[in-house]
Amino acid sequence: MSDRTIDPVELQVLTGALRAVCEEMGAVLIRSAHSANIKERRDASTALFDRNGEMVMQAEHIPVHLGAMPAAVAAVLDEDHAPDRSWILNDPYQGGTHLPDITVITPLFADKQLIGFAASRAHHADVGGPTPGSMPADSTTLGDEGVVISPRVLDD
Repeated sequence: MSDRTIDPVELQVLTGALRAVCEEMGAVLIRSAHSANIKERRDASTALFDRNGEMVMQAEHIPVHLGAMPAAVAAVLDEDHAPDRSWILNDPYQGGTHLPDITVITPLFADKQLIGFAASRAHHADVGGPTPGSMPADSTTLGDEGVVISPRVLDD
């Protein structure tokens, strides 16, 4: 622990700034979406994490998304991170919720040092599988519900 005391005013200013970043992340995601699930229903969430994968701030979106999001960040925490490299996943065994909720995690850098992660999760109408909507009632395996995306680089 640090002996540094935190000025309450400084704390509130930083808290407000981080909250604003998360809210703006969500607003951009919703405005740029083609999917009605995201654009109209606002079925999406955003959060910021420190370099250890601890959630620092979240926007006021879908609580169930946020509950599992730290596990998704943990799934990519030890990967080889670089600027302009993002990770994508929906695997419930690696921090996803269900397959239609796709998560994108982007490492954040300052002066070439990893300082944290920005994460977003959004619900998509269909991610494959034998029936429309990706979650047939007679599924017996996860793969029956649609495409399982284990953590992988989205762009490089």
